Amino acid sequence: MPPENDRDPALQKDPSDWVSGSDPMTPSQQSYLDTLARQAGEKLPADLSKAEASEHIDRLKSQLGISE
Repeated sequence: MPPENDRDPALQKDPSDWVSGSDPMTPSQQSYLDTLARQAGEKLPADLSKAEASEHIDRLKSQLGISE
């Protein structure tokens, strides 16, 4: 199986299309998002959905130049 960052982007679903996208963000998402937000000097709400958290994570990673 190829590494995660080598997967075809066309196969990735938009977070707004996730079946569980409206569920509360996971503890892992919250931890990573807190770290990224702190590095970017931002404060984000603690009550984000999974989809919202994913979108903020992608945005902050791009803003901070993180490409994992």
